[in-house]
Amino acid sequence: MFSCVKPYEDQNYSALKRACLRRKVLFEDPHFPATDDSLYYKGSPGPTVRWKRPKVSVWSWLELGQAGSIFLPLPPSTGRPRWDLRALDICEDPRLFVDGISSHDLHQGQVGNCWFVAACSSLASRDSLWQKVIPDWKEQEWDPEKPDAYAGIFHFHFWRFGEWVDVVIDDRLPTVNNQLIYCHSNSRNEFWCALVEKAYAKLAGCYQALDGGNTADALVDFTGGVSEPIDLTEGDFASDETKRNQLFERVLKVHSRGGLISASIKAMTAADMEARLACGLVKGHAYAITDVRKVRLGHGLLAFFKSEKLDMIRLRNPWGEREWNGPWSDTSEEWQKVSKSEREKMGVTVQDDGEFWMTFEDVCQYFTDIIKCRLINTSYLSIHKTWEEARLCGAWMRHEDPRQNRSGGCINHKDTFFQNPQYIFDVKKPEDEVLICIQQRPKRSTRREGKGENLAIGFDIYKVEENRQYRMHRLQHKAASSIYINSRSVFLRTEQPEGRYVIIPTTFEPGHTGEFLLRVFTDVPSNCRELRLDEPPRTCWSSLCGYPQQVTQVHVLGAAGLKDSSTGADSYVIIKCEGDKVRSAVQRGTSTPEYDVKGVFYRKKPGQPITVQIWNHRVLKDEFLGQVHLKADPDDLQALHTLHLRDRSRRQPSDLPGTVAVRVLSSASLMAV
Repeated sequence: MFSCVKPYEDQNYSALKRACLRRKVLFEDPHFPATDDSLYYKGSPGPTVRWKRPKVSVWSWLELGQAGSIFLPLPPSTGRPRWDLRALDICEDPRLFVDGISSHDLHQGQVGNCWFVAACSSLASRDSLWQKVIPDWKEQEWDPEKPDAYAGIFHFHFWRFGEWVDVVIDDRLPTVNNQLIYCHSNSRNEFWCALVEKAYAKLAGCYQALDGGNTADALVDFTGGVSEPIDLTEGDFASDETKRNQLFERVLKVHSRGGLISASIKAMTAADMEARLACGLVKGHAYAITDVRKVRLGHGLLAFFKSEKLDMIRLRNPWGEREWNGPWSDTSEEWQKVSKSEREKMGVTVQDDGEFWMTFEDVCQYFTDIIKCRLINTSYLSIHKTWEEARLCGAWMRHEDPRQNRSGGCINHKDTFFQNPQYIFDVKKPEDEVLICIQQRPKRSTRREGKGENLAIGFDIYKVEENRQYRMHRLQHKAASSIYINSRSVFLRTEQPEGRYVIIPTTFEPGHTGEFLLRVFTDVPSNCRELRLDEPPRTCWSSLCGYPQQVTQVHVLGAAGLKDSSTGADSYVIIKCEGDKVRSAVQRGTSTPEYDVKGVFYRKKPGQPITVQIWNHRVLKDEFLGQVHLKADPDDLQALHTLHLRDRSRRQPSDLPGTVAVRVLSSASLMAV
């Protein structure tokens, strides 16, 4: 996964560290300097902020002195002045980790980034994930026995817009009164969370850009996974037990397979933000879900034979305090129903450390949103479900020429909707689960450029002809649609039958521009690709071989009265036109099949009819059941035809049992369909 990590801002960590050690200086990041511009993108600073290093190397005091840092003189004992470097230190014995990494390490600082801290809490619970975000962590750790090997430089990996980036930072952290003002640890000398936050702030443009973000974004940036938001209120999970149980199984599966999850309660007004409810929960606040399990009730052998289990979730408040005080809270009497060994296995503690357990029923009742970040498994060596991923970069771009414009807005703008980018993919199983995610390129927030605002984005999915190769110009059956929202990414999980589909990602309003990343996950390869051409291209052979004069869309809806056995026919339909053909799936055991299959044909010889044949599927040799010929004249105003099946005789075809229902659309304009 990390074989192609791209250096952010072209900063190579190893080369920069070697240069600093050679020159015996501590690294100072020119791309994220220790100034107010790295703190704020707007407004004036609050209290005086001093950037401090966790601990200053003795051999670098001259460099720091020249940079204008403050030294405190100490009384001379030998006639020579001495200087106290402790004024520049945050602590005496800094560590990346103290007693390992834990979700209990983190506390939110002065910026409103509980969403980021909640994501870090989830990250800390997964060794395989945090060791990828914090690469070479043993090499990056402070070594008190080798102080000269420290260069004040760190690096972290984040997934951004389809690729992993390596973000280099120095160790200067913003403080007030020698206290870290942003994310910090329980232990004064533990710095992993503060340094990860600084690297993330560098990506965002400044620390203030982390105020009021989205947990889903951080979870994706930590994992390269796909985030799926779930609205618990809209889904009515609190009152619908069946839906709630199904959701718990999905949440449990994501957790058991290494995914990250968070929960929150919507704040409807500014006054609601971070308002504490009577139950102890906080509105407008992101909670990390650190464990999901079915808890066995009862004691001793009775617990095993009774086999009663409760669906439970463990959550953590990034503040490190203020917990749920309802059923199954730390001091709740409900815990008497659980054996001591089970409580120890769950890690139940009776202290206000911000971590607590709730039943999933209570989670659905009190929380409004859950975000699941799936780690999409694409490894063929795994025992779990393997997904096939298609990843494509695109852009909404304005152009005066409608045929080149790619910024048409949502379906509300019918005149320009089909001017958006279009992507085609195939579902090759009778039915398949499809995961689709569109992500716009993250925008940085800086003093020069201001706040980086997200566009309102979404996408529609249309079931199209089985042989479509060119862009859509006419509405077809809408198979699914995402919400439109001004978030960095939009996700949709949908079940679709076999066939060909077109995804049209759009901004809500026309004329808006930006880059996006489209990710499509299916069970088998989907051959997802962009449709760039509006019609067949003209080539040097067009004058010799001819160029299409007409486009025809044939939609075979179904048949009736087919010749069949006592169990019905296993029939399928084939649409033929000038050497091109489209075949439907077999409809088993019925004399009234519904094919619902479409084909689009660019016809060089409009005078030749289009043939629709129906066949009965047999083990040794398929049986011909009948056919019809379609003139498909653009002047034919009747779109829907019900035609009697005939045999294949060229002179005088005879009627055969059955009829077929066909909808035909033809036009001399090749961009009519």
